[in-house]
Amino acid sequence: MSTPTTQSPSPVQAPPVVVARGLTKTYDTGGSQVHALAGVDVEFHRGAFTAIMGPSGSGKSTLMHCLAGLDVPTSGTVHLGRTQITGMRDGELTLLRRDRIGFIFQSFNLLPMLTAEQNILLPSQIAKRKVDQARFDHIIDVVGLRQRLDHLPAKLSGGQQQRVAVARALLNAPEVVYADEPTGNLDSRSGAEVLAFLQNSARELQQTIVMVTHDPVAASYADRVVFLRDGSLVDEVLSPTAEVVSDHLLKLEA
Repeated sequence: MSTPTTQSPSPVQAPPVVVARGLTKTYDTGGSQVHALAGVDVEFHRGAFTAIMGPSGSGKSTLMHCLAGLDVPTSGTVHLGRTQITGMRDGELTLLRRDRIGFIFQSFNLLPMLTAEQNILLPSQIAKRKVDQARFDHIIDVVGLRQRLDHLPAKLSGGQQQRVAVARALLNAPEVVYADEPTGNLDSRSGAEVLAFLQNSARELQQTIVMVTHDPVAASYADRVVFLRDGSLVDEVLSPTAEVVSDHLLKLEA
């Protein structure tokens, strides 16, 4: 991947959009208990791009799933803005995820029978939400999809498909976008393009982005990296470089 652009002053002092307090998650596995999260306190701020990292089994994905309302913590609270999402009913969580959260997954999750443009617009149509045409045009131009809008996913490269997924997640200006290994299925060049767009979205659109990744180069595009080990938040780095992130990971795995 190419080197990310020079980091501007970190925006992590902006008001928090997502706040987790005392998050625990315990799984029962045949008589024993696994503590996937062990009392995590963390905040994610408006306009900041944050990466979550840690050794395998450290709780990265569990934390993201609890933050996004995809999994229920054993104890603790998660707030999105002023809304406490812990304790919400399934129907309420479904609406919250639809209306206020964006998701980007490793597997793209595009509908194969819809064009790129139709895939991008689908969540808005389901929610019967009016599309901001100026925002749509801006996002399409930034991700470089103007000449691909009428193509089906099968006619797009992996990088182009993921850019469709990113545009879909950002179109309705969600309060937070969660990205789970968004470059995991991409080559280094395509991955760099997607990461640069996420970086620019945080800065230019004031989009809050939280990304789980195992890749120090991917994490270097973020404003901030938080590190988990054994379900606990143990460290964080601002304005990270790939080298610094790698050093931190090696220490955690020692």
